[in-house]
Amino acid sequence: MIYFSRKSPIIWLGFIYVLLSLLLRFVLLFHPITQSNFTVAEILKILLLGSCFDVLVYSIASVFLWLYLLFLSNTKLEKPYGYIIFSCFLALLIYLILGNTILHEYGGVLPEIGIAFISIKTILFGLLLFLPRYRKQIRLILFSFTLFLFVLIIVLNFVSEFFFWNEFGVRYNFIAVDYLIYTNTVLGNIAESYPIAGLSVGIGLLVFLLTFFLVNKTKAFLDNLPPFKEKLTSAFIYLLLLIFSGFSIPFLVKLESSNNTFVNEIQSNGVYKFVKAFQTNELDFKEFYPTLSNEKAFALLHQEIKNTKDYSVTRNIKSNNPEIKKNVVLITIESLSADFLSEYGDKKQLTPFLNKLATKSYQFTNLYATGNRTVRGLEAVTLCLPPSAAESVIKRTDNKNKFSTGSVFKQKGYTVKFFYGGDAYFDNMESFFGGNGYEIVDKKSFLPSEITFENIWGVCDEDMYKKAISEMNKEAKAGKPFFNHIMTVSNHRPFTFPEGKIDLDPKAKSRDGGVKYTDYALSQFFVMAEKQSWFKNTVFVIVADHCASSSGKTELPLEKYRIPALVYAPDFLPQKHENKIMSQIDLMPTVMGFLNFNYKSSFYGQDIYHENYIPRAFIATYQDLGLVKNDILTIISPVKKIKQFDLKIKPKTNLKPEFQSVYEEIPRKVLNQKLVDETITYYQTNAYLLKKTNKNKR
Repeated sequence: MIYFSRKSPIIWLGFIYVLLSLLLRFVLLFHPITQSNFTVAEILKILLLGSCFDVLVYSIASVFLWLYLLFLSNTKLEKPYGYIIFSCFLALLIYLILGNTILHEYGGVLPEIGIAFISIKTILFGLLLFLPRYRKQIRLILFSFTLFLFVLIIVLNFVSEFFFWNEFGVRYNFIAVDYLIYTNTVLGNIAESYPIAGLSVGIGLLVFLLTFFLVNKTKAFLDNLPPFKEKLTSAFIYLLLLIFSGFSIPFLVKLESSNNTFVNEIQSNGVYKFVKAFQTNELDFKEFYPTLSNEKAFALLHQEIKNTKDYSVTRNIKSNNPEIKKNVVLITIESLSADFLSEYGDKKQLTPFLNKLATKSYQFTNLYATGNRTVRGLEAVTLCLPPSAAESVIKRTDNKNKFSTGSVFKQKGYTVKFFYGGDAYFDNMESFFGGNGYEIVDKKSFLPSEITFENIWGVCDEDMYKKAISEMNKEAKAGKPFFNHIMTVSNHRPFTFPEGKIDLDPKAKSRDGGVKYTDYALSQFFVMAEKQSWFKNTVFVIVADHCASSSGKTELPLEKYRIPALVYAPDFLPQKHENKIMSQIDLMPTVMGFLNFNYKSSFYGQDIYHENYIPRAFIATYQDLGLVKNDILTIISPVKKIKQFDLKIKPKTNLKPEFQSVYEEIPRKVLNQKLVDETITYYQTNAYLLKKTNKNKR
């Protein structure tokens, strides 16, 4: 049968896809970010099972090419069929142009897309119908263009997977889905981060050569289009292959069972990972994770968070001292890993200002980020909740009217604002902060004269800080205390920033430059702030949103979640190193404790100086949920998997004990069931409460 012969585009395109996927696996195996050694058995498993995975995924993904080839026919162009089909196309086009169709009801660009698609189909069918003399040449051109599109998609996916790995050290996940949604920002980021012109030429040349090769190998297919009976038989065989692939892929997924996550990731298939992430942007906790009865889970939670009862974490926070109404400025810094600071081992002096500021601040030296994305950091310091499975609360539709740090400050008579140098539409920040009572000041709020430098992510940090100073001066004149949350953007690829600010070249677009400029901009903020009347009555809280990198040999490499956090208020708090282990979700409740706030709390986060606080930290990816406690890391994952690791410090020379952040994670043969139950408790009860209420306070 011609569909399965050497003339078939299906076969040759599949060969190209599997070959490029195999090449990609070799590239990822030896990529610098792949910080692992592989055994011969692991490499063979990666290559053999990975190639099987690719064949199965291609079998399903090629359905569109199959449909195109099945509908290639000379019979449909004969009288009267050709005229009937053309009339139908023409009638449909007129209906779309003149009628009030379902596409018009949906609105947006859908009507234009529909009209454009049917117009092209009508014109092309008309050419084949009314120009029989040139039918062979026209069909070859259309055939070549179709194969070009399929090859282009395969090559672009190959390149995209490489750059995604280069950024995150994993195959596609929820971040890739987000990037598809925020295409303009992401494409701009790529254009500013990489040599896009050379890359485009290289991709174009490769696609052209592969298409030329493919057309030469398969154009004979057009000279001998199969009859209807053969099409029917081939379609039946393909349907069986489709069903077989659908049932076989989950089996291959189960074989991604190595303790080394790099083995599992490289063995997997990026297209499958993307589709899976797109389908499961929310994970049902009871379906995917190990669980306890709700009664037991909440009973355990009440032991961990005292003075709570029933199916709730709500309790009264009381202080024996008078409340202190100081201004609070919370600055979350993009991608600021702890090891960018000299106290944690940096030798490059990338953060000279922060290094100096830390010596005058109340410093939390053992604090862990909840996740590896900005929305996770913002969620942690705003909602003070453990990270939820799949998407952050910020990205969900039911993200409004939550109990938040902003709502506590509002209750105390503060004005509450969120500052962001980019467009707050990105990552749903506008919906989240606006829906939780924050006034938003983002790039849309800037006058042209207030912008001295910008890239695809927004204005530079200096411009953002100047805007913040201006707004805070207005707030101070109003006579009310203020709580302002500032999110920085400059320490993000493409790492471009104004020239002449630091001793590194912005044209290099290096991470070091991004970090050092971010530090410089922060120093300029404090230069300006110190001159303002409100400065001495303000508490400055500085924390990273997450680390610069999150990849490692284990699911949750601990050092990739350790972040700097400090509170600067020299007339109010002493310089101190607090080495008690804590989570990002505990930072703002602890600051509220400094201010002696009395309030009814629904936070999972706690004041670490409260007598009932039990030291622990939460770290997570979009699916692996971890609890760090008693030198043990417990991880729960889909589907109902549990892992535990003993944490053994790997000391670095010349670092104080409180700044040691690298641990060897040694798999435990016997699980500590108490910690397993506690881990499940935290995440299960949080999932339950988030699902139970989609608005207002818990």
